[in-house]
Amino acid sequence: MRHPHTRTTRRRVLGALTAGLLCAAGLATAAPAAPAQARAGVPGLADGLALTPPMGFNNWNSTHCRADFNESMVKGIADLFVAKGLKDAGYQYVNLDDCWALPQRDADGKLVPDPARFPHGIKAVADYVHAKGLRLGIYTSAGTRTCNSAGFPGALGHEYGDAQQFADWGVDYLKYDNCNNQGVDAKQRYTTMRDALRAASRTTGRPIVYSICEWGENKPWEWASGVGHLWRTTGDISDNWGSMLSILKQNLPLAPYAGPGHWNDPDMLEVGNGGMTDTEYRSHFSLWSVMAAPLLIGTDLRKASPATFDILDNKEVIAVDQDPLGRQGTVVSSAGGRWVIAKEMTDGSRAVALFNESGTAQRIATTAAAVGLSDAPAYTLRDLWQHRGYNTAGTIAATVPAHGTVLLRVSADPHWAANPPAAELGLDASPLLEAATPATLTSTVTDLGRTSARRVSVSLTGPDGWTVQPASATTAATLATGRTLRTAWKVTAPPGTPTGAYALTLRADYRSPAGERVTSALPLTASVVVRPPAGTSYLSGLTWLSATSGWGPVERDTSNGESAAGDGHPITIGGTVYARGLGAHAPSDVSFYTGKACTKVTADVGVDDEKGPKGTVAFEIRADGTKVASTGVLTNAMPAQPLTADITGAQVVDLVVTDAGDGNDSDHADWANASVSCGGAAPAVRGD
Repeated sequence: MRHPHTRTTRRRVLGALTAGLLCAAGLATAAPAAPAQARAGVPGLADGLALTPPMGFNNWNSTHCRADFNESMVKGIADLFVAKGLKDAGYQYVNLDDCWALPQRDADGKLVPDPARFPHGIKAVADYVHAKGLRLGIYTSAGTRTCNSAGFPGALGHEYGDAQQFADWGVDYLKYDNCNNQGVDAKQRYTTMRDALRAASRTTGRPIVYSICEWGENKPWEWASGVGHLWRTTGDISDNWGSMLSILKQNLPLAPYAGPGHWNDPDMLEVGNGGMTDTEYRSHFSLWSVMAAPLLIGTDLRKASPATFDILDNKEVIAVDQDPLGRQGTVVSSAGGRWVIAKEMTDGSRAVALFNESGTAQRIATTAAAVGLSDAPAYTLRDLWQHRGYNTAGTIAATVPAHGTVLLRVSADPHWAANPPAAELGLDASPLLEAATPATLTSTVTDLGRTSARRVSVSLTGPDGWTVQPASATTAATLATGRTLRTAWKVTAPPGTPTGAYALTLRADYRSPAGERVTSALPLTASVVVRPPAGTSYLSGLTWLSATSGWGPVERDTSNGESAAGDGHPITIGGTVYARGLGAHAPSDVSFYTGKACTKVTADVGVDDEKGPKGTVAFEIRADGTKVASTGVLTNAMPAQPLTADITGAQVVDLVVTDAGDGNDSDHADWANASVSCGGAAPAVRGD
């Protein structure tokens, strides 16, 4: 629930300051005997709770501990669940995170709701939420204090009393965090609270869904299915692309551990909080759904845009998440950042996510057989964001925008012929243009269906002032299965067009054999680019095509400070300070246009000194998507490593940092003195 770097530091400091306080304070009191079933170690809770991933709201990602987290907000969220149709879509839980309590317990050792935030108490809020047909959740930590720096009371040593309080208040869901845990064994801490919740349930009849939030530190997926209903598999999510991507990659391999009543939890949703684009938020929501993850809204719905509600209320996507079979999606392929993730559904269909990790549009393709469907003459393919069905002969493919996801539901359906044929739209290459210089782009429209597409036409449009002219045929009378209409286009950006990204739209119009008209549109991004100058230039002085970073933005000539732009420090590796370079945080990718005019990239790379003895990363340089240089795993204890790559003939070069496979905690990665050599050597380094 907290930023993992800050959280880890605070946990260690407080642990050192308070070691031994449990016994000194009399907290290690004997608990009531655990039920015989729990003592016997029978796997699975088997209590009928959380048979599908929990859906609801948690305030932390939007409010943290600000004053606007209060009774009025919680009631307002419950009202919006009903008014906006989110309750009908399946959202149930309205959950309070940290800061709801006073810093001290009362004379009887009980938790006290903050009277400024919750003047009528937690039970009154629970009653209000219950009256709406919804459920209330609450937060505490499996430690002596919670994770907030103010240090509210934790439940370690108070499990049975706190669980009874929660049940008496009408709480339906407990998020149990991991701060200030005094080094007590994780399984012991979380099992004690499980038993306390069971005991409280027996006395009140109030079952409570139990969310284990120990950040995946002790591999809870290996032991927690008989302890809690869901468990965090990673550190905290942040509202940026790199963080979401890192968490996705950590959670995907854990699919075998998920199922009804026991779920992998890759943390709450950031949809609507402003740090990502709507395209990225649709990917976030699609991927969490195909992973059968809990869907806990993390934005303040009182301020949410219509686009945010459209994403959160997509019932067809939610149905993927809530499928009662309870399978988590698994990776079919992932080469070059082109992900295919498939999830088996109760009715035998497959939910298929075509996810584009990269910063440019890419074609992603698979087959019905590859995602586990039995052989059939054709299949029904339903696009869950377009809300439209098509037929396919077996190919499942789409050109997916940068950071986008096409989410499909594919079935071996005997009624496939009632749907028009699927048509795949695309471009043969990434649209990179130099201003005032005509570029030839080739569009494609391919019939993927078992039936023919008829009266096919295609158009390409660009920004005002751009020239877009066809140089070959834009129509076809018929496209049979697997056939493609290719159209060449001459595209020119006006002289003086600034570098940057510009929108193009490819449209296709066709008819099914029954005469049904289908219109499809593919949004594309054209980049206006400038080649690096001749000689050797610092990359920090050039314009990049795209840049992503696990925490905070990529920085020029400073380290990455994890938050806002410009919050870094001088780049320092192994005690050496560098004036020039790029500061990133794994996982990251910085892409540069080299226009086939450059020959070499060089840098001194390593983990920045500012994070102490933490951080493990690996550096790569890619030329037109092919790895041409890499370092292996580097740590903070290692000096800067020289890295050189031959990029001769490459149009685009990517500087990539991975988290070395262990998560992106404190992975401050520096490309010190990163430079590119183009068009022959020059005596001076440019870009100063």
